[in-house]
Amino acid sequence: MLTLLKGGRVIDPYNGRDEIGDVWIEDGHIVAPPRGRQADATHDVAGKIVMAGAIDIHSHIAGGNVNTARLLLPELHRARAAPMLPLGTAKWSTYETGTIYAGMGFTTVVEPAVAPHQALQAHLELSDIPIIDKATLTILGNDDFLLSLLRDGESPAAVADYVAATLTATNSLGLKCINPGGAEAFKFNARTFGLDDVVPFYGLSSRQIMQALQQALVDLKVPHPLHLHTNNLGVPGNVGTAIATIEAARGMPLHLAHMQFYGYGSEGELGFSSAASTLAAAVNATPNVTIDIGQVMFGQTVTISSDVLRQFSATGSAKPKKSVIFDGDANGGGIVPYLYREGDFVNAIQWACGLELFLLITDANRIFFTTDHPNGAPFTTYPDIFALLMSRDKRAEVLSRVPQGAVALTSLPSITREYDFNDIAKMTRAAPAKLFGFKDRGQLGEGAIADVAVYSPGEDIAKMFRRAHLVFKDGDLVVRDGQISHYRWGKALKVRPEYDKAINKRLASYYEHHYGVSHNMFAVPEHILPRNNPFKEVACAL
Repeated sequence: MLTLLKGGRVIDPYNGRDEIGDVWIEDGHIVAPPRGRQADATHDVAGKIVMAGAIDIHSHIAGGNVNTARLLLPELHRARAAPMLPLGTAKWSTYETGTIYAGMGFTTVVEPAVAPHQALQAHLELSDIPIIDKATLTILGNDDFLLSLLRDGESPAAVADYVAATLTATNSLGLKCINPGGAEAFKFNARTFGLDDVVPFYGLSSRQIMQALQQALVDLKVPHPLHLHTNNLGVPGNVGTAIATIEAARGMPLHLAHMQFYGYGSEGELGFSSAASTLAAAVNATPNVTIDIGQVMFGQTVTISSDVLRQFSATGSAKPKKSVIFDGDANGGGIVPYLYREGDFVNAIQWACGLELFLLITDANRIFFTTDHPNGAPFTTYPDIFALLMSRDKRAEVLSRVPQGAVALTSLPSITREYDFNDIAKMTRAAPAKLFGFKDRGQLGEGAIADVAVYSPGEDIAKMFRRAHLVFKDGDLVVRDGQISHYRWGKALKVRPEYDKAINKRLASYYEHHYGVSHNMFAVPEHILPRNNPFKEVACAL
């Protein structure tokens, strides 16, 4: 079927396009205007904004930690008065996740933290999320096999082979490293762990682990750089850790996750302040580094993380007063519910710090829109954050309500910058596509898949982005005025790096010796994926 979106404002920064024009769709792809043919279906989108489907690069929507959070907080399942809370209805488990994302114009979402031994369960859950395409990032950096390779002085090639074998077995799009070495040190009763602290028994620093994984991904030509959750998350004065980590990248590609949680100074009477200006300057000066924000918004949420050391230290701040901390092979995990409050000094600085980073980092191609769902806020708050970024007056409204002592320790009131639609499209479409090496999405160029979001502009920016006028997924019209009009199933995106298969024999021996099971029992078989369709466009998917 030939479909025409006629006369909208087409904003496609991937291809340098911002103009009144048409978008043509056929056989699930964007096509050139056909000659001598009439459209089978025409949508008059004059006065509307037309963008590619949005890509969320970091959202915890599946896996063991997510499900433990659901079990911990049954009261949120009953929260009918607040259905947009994380886990607010049982349907959030899988099905409604896809429909809410699609209603906002998002068509691809990456679950950024899946332990290898939990990959099968995570993919089964992701397969039950409709409409959107999904991908995972696999966690390494605290696992015995990797740390033993590094301790024993194995070659970078051996480390790369292990990384590639793990990405392949887990059907993953890339690699996540969480507080490298920190979870293992936690087992030896460490309660703090910095970049140059050493993991007992292995004799390795966090810096060494990070750099080894960086090098492995470069050697394997995996498009997405190491996705790093670094040390000292949430600690006053941790901006020093963030800057030291940026320097430790040595000019190699590195993606730093939820950097709002690392933008803290230690000034003021309470020893807690925003250091976003300092962190933004460091990012601006380091073109090899990309970041996502992890924006905080006020309200109830639940923090879920495989940074077991950090989560253990946060249990005293749980709201409500309950939590789960579990320690096991590799990272373990922690689930700690939390209430961000407008009247709380620390929470106000966290809220301001994220917005400062958004507004002070100058290259929209290196900054990515996240709330670290649900840690900083549920993904349902995205439209409200867009409104804050696009309106200084909106920010001023909130600033007038939070503790003024906190405001004085941020630079947010002095920032006049306001995002425009091109900035939003870069941050949520074009830049994520480039970050992951996607050639087929994040854009509206000829040959791209027809993931398209159409919005009705108006004074209420949050309303505009919360309820897309039209959304197409692979050319199918799936949303009309924020409501699902058609259900379909997305596909799994993954990479297939080349590696020496001899590593599999070593892994088989390792699992037999330590666990008495085949290492293949944790692998994700191809047939359980929603569509057996490896993403062919990334550089290493051969």
